[in-house]
This record gives sequence, structure tokens and C-alpha cells, in this order.
Amino acid sequence: MKKAILYLFILSLLFNIFQYMNSNKILKTQGQELENAKTRITKVRDSITTLREEKNDSDYFSLDYDDDAQEYFSRYDVTKVAAKVKEDLVTLNDAKTGNRLVPYEPINGNKFIISKIKILNHRWIIADFNSGSTRGEVLLKYFHNEDKPTDFERIDAILFANTVQ
Repeated sequence: MKKAILYLFILSLLFNIFQYMNSNKILKTQGQELENAKTRITKVRDSITTLREEKNDSDYFSLDYDDDAQEYFSRYDVTKVAAKVKEDLVTLNDAKTGNRLVPYEPINGNKFIISKIKILNHRWIIADFNSGSTRGEVLLKYFHNEDKPTDFERIDAILFANTVQ
């Protein structure tokens, strides 16, 4: 009987040592995973901060964040004005030869149309135009008319040479 108790004691001692070693290993692994997660969270927070700063910098020239430009349109809803101006500008794409504000003739039968628009303030717009694989940018002056289409005046345009075929 004493031998059985001794064997059970040794077996329970070995089991406890195994449990202790296994728990330590699990604890170390979880600690390492926690440190890795903290490091990733720090990197993500830094990335978010950087992206937020970059967005704020890019929004500096934007009707949505320009208080002086918004004050110019104080009688109107700025969102509706921006939507109307963009709509009026895109409507000019329907012409047979392309958008009249783009000073380039169609290339290979493809007319130039304005695809992306950013309203900088109450007077200027920058827009991207393309004709298939050829693209460029145009700087426009605009005058909002409440009951008539918006008046546009081209200030300058550039055609990117590396896109011309």
C-alpha cells in the first residue's frame, strides 16, 4: 500500500510539474501575443494620425473647409452649390467633340471628358480629364448662377506627356 501511495505521490508531482511548465509556456506565448498586438495598435494609431494630418492638409484647399468661400455662398446651401457646379461641368462632357473647357482635340476619335472634379474655393476648380489612356488636368474659374448654368472659364490646362500615345 505504501508503494502505491508513493507512486501516486510521484505521479501527482510529475503532473504538477507538467502543468506548471505548460502554464508558463502558455503565459509566455500570450504575453508575447499581447506585446505584438500592442505594437500593431501603436503602428495603426500612428498611421491613422498621419492619414488624418494628410487629409487635413489636402482639405485645406477645399470648398468644404474654406470658411471664407463658404461665407461667399452664405445665402445658399454650399453642398447644393457644389453639386450644381459639378453637374453643370460634367454636362459639358456630352458635346460631340468633348468638354469645351479642355483645349485639346480628340485623340484617335476619343473625345476628352472631365472625370474628376475638386472645387477649391468659391472661384476655382481643378479637374482631371481623359481620353482613354491620355489624361491631363485643367484649372477653371467658375461663377455660380442660381437659376442658370454655371459659367466656366479655363485658366490653364496641362496634358501629361507620358500618357499621349
